[in-house]
Amino acid sequence: MPNDNTYLIVPFDSAIAGDLAAVTAIYDDHVRHGTGSFEITPPDEAEMRSRFAALEASGHPILLVKDRESGAVLGFGYAGPHKARAAYNHTVEDSVYLRSDVAGKGIGRALLARLIAESKARGFEQMMAVIGDSENHASINLHRALGFVEVGIARNVGFKFGRYLDVVFMQLDMSAAEN
Repeated sequence: MPNDNTYLIVPFDSAIAGDLAAVTAIYDDHVRHGTGSFEITPPDEAEMRSRFAALEASGHPILLVKDRESGAVLGFGYAGPHKARAAYNHTVEDSVYLRSDVAGKGIGRALLARLIAESKARGFEQMMAVIGDSENHASINLHRALGFVEVGIARNVGFKFGRYLDVVFMQLDMSAAEN
């Protein structure tokens, strides 16, 4: 099981092209094989660059998890706008994606915990988790373990891999003293 001595969580730097290629490959795998993202066609590296540039420009945190020895990207996460309207400016939505070979080893928990801390430090007060597929127990349990509470389920709102999928909404109040 990896621990803090085997990986690093670092801010994303858009100038590092190799990291962007690895991030794009990780997300590509999730789009093609998973239900955590409702995208059907994986974005290419140019689109991922554009998305991350927008997050950077708006002051949202983007983090990478890297193997301490090799520098290989193991996963990434970011807190982006929950909704475009100004009333949501203090609310972010988290996204965390790991390489499939490192899932279930505690890396996602460490990444999400750091993402929460970074978001809170930047003045965001609420974090939403919009979890694709109500059968995505790993993500639901991860969020619950870090203090998120379920606030609703939208039934059969997505269609991927020949089946309808739910979306589970969870919320973390980062303004609360204990977070």
